[in-house]
Amino acid sequence: MGFLDLFVVAVVPVLKVLLITLVGLFLALDRIDLLGSTARPYLNNLIFYVFSPALVSSQLAGTITLQSLATLWFMPVNILLTFIIGSALAWILIKITRTPPHLQGLVIGCCSAGNLGNLLLIIVPAVCSESNSPFGDSTVCASYGMAYASLSMAVGAIYIWTYVFIIMRIYADNSAGNIENVSTADSESYTEALLPSSEKSSCHDHSAHGELPETVSDGKKVTFMERTFGRFKKFAANTNLKKVFAPATIAAICGFIIGIVSPIRKLMIGDRAPLRVLESSASLLGQASIPCMALIMGSNLLKGLKRSEVSVSVIAGIVAVRNFFLPLIGIGIVKAAHHFGLVGSDSLYQFILLLQYALPPAMAIGVMAQLFKAGQSECSVIMLWCYVLAAFSLTLWSTFFMWLLG
Repeated sequence: MGFLDLFVVAVVPVLKVLLITLVGLFLALDRIDLLGSTARPYLNNLIFYVFSPALVSSQLAGTITLQSLATLWFMPVNILLTFIIGSALAWILIKITRTPPHLQGLVIGCCSAGNLGNLLLIIVPAVCSESNSPFGDSTVCASYGMAYASLSMAVGAIYIWTYVFIIMRIYADNSAGNIENVSTADSESYTEALLPSSEKSSCHDHSAHGELPETVSDGKKVTFMERTFGRFKKFAANTNLKKVFAPATIAAICGFIIGIVSPIRKLMIGDRAPLRVLESSASLLGQASIPCMALIMGSNLLKGLKRSEVSVSVIAGIVAVRNFFLPLIGIGIVKAAHHFGLVGSDSLYQFILLLQYALPPAMAIGVMAQLFKAGQSECSVIMLWCYVLAAFSLTLWSTFFMWLLG
C-alpha cells in the first residue's frame, strides 16, 4: 500500500469531520441562526441524553461477548493507558504554559481522550479493502477490524463519560464564576450538579478561600500533590454517586450486560433474535451522535474565531502531545506488551492498538465544554487545528506503524 493510497485513506475520515464542522459553522451564522445560542443547548442535550447512550449501548451489545473479553482484554487496558498518560502530559503542559484555570479541564480532556470511535470505524475498513493491504484477506480483515474498532469506540466512550467527564466537571466547578453563574433553568437543561445541594454552599465557601491552605498549623508547607489529593478526597466524600454516572455510562453498563449474558444476547442480538428491533433502533439513534457532535463543534467555532482566550502555546502543546509524544510512548507500550505475551501476533490488532495513541481529540470534549459552559469557543479552535493537522499526522503514523508491524 503506497504512501499516496494511505494518505487518501487517512485523510478522508478527517475531511468528513471537517466538512460537517463547516456545516455547523454555517448554520450558526447570524443570518442563518439554525444552530445559534438558543438551539445549541437543545441539540447538546439530545447528544448527551439520547444519541451517545444509544451509540454506546448498541456497539457494546453487538461486539462484547465473554470470548471477546478473554481474547481482547488488553484493549481496555491500552485505552486506559492513553487516558492516564495523556492526562500526565497535559498536567506538564498546564504547568509549562500556565494555562488559565477555566481552560485546564479542557486541556486535560483534549490530551487524554482520543477519537477512538468514528475515525477507526472509517480508517480500518478502508485499509482492509485495499488490494495491497498488509493485513491479508480483505473480508476477514474487515470483519475483525470492525469488531476491534467497535470495541475501541465502546470502551473509549466509557472512559470519556466517566474519567474525562468527572475531571472536566471538577475543573469547571472550581473555576471562578463558572457553574455558579449559570441560571437555574440553564443548569437544569444541561445536567444535574454532582454535589448534593446541602454541600454546595460549603464547597463554594472553600473554593472562595483557596479550598486548601498552603501551610498547616505547624508551619510546614503543603505540597501540590497533598493539596490535589485533599481536593479529590473532599470531592469524593461529597459526591452524590447517583449523579456521577452520565447517561452514556449507564448505557455502557446495559450494553455489557446484554452482550455478556447469553440468554439476553440471544433475545436481542442477531438476525433471528426476537427483540432485534430494540438493538437496531438503538443503533439507528446512535448513528446521529457523530455528525451532531461535529455540528456542535462547528457552531461553537464561530464564537472562537471572533474571540478566543486560548494561547498559541497551549494549542501547539496539545498538538504535540497527541501527534508526537503519545504515539511514541504507544509504540513502546504495545511492543512491550507483545514481547511479554500480553498481545498476540495479530498485526491488525496491534495496528489498532498503536493507532489509539495517534488519534485527534474526541469530539465529545466539545459536548462537555458546552454542558459545563467552560471554554466552548476555545475547544472549537483547538479541535480545528488538531483535525487539520491530523490529516497529515495520521497518514505518517499509519505508514510507520504498518512498516513497523511488517
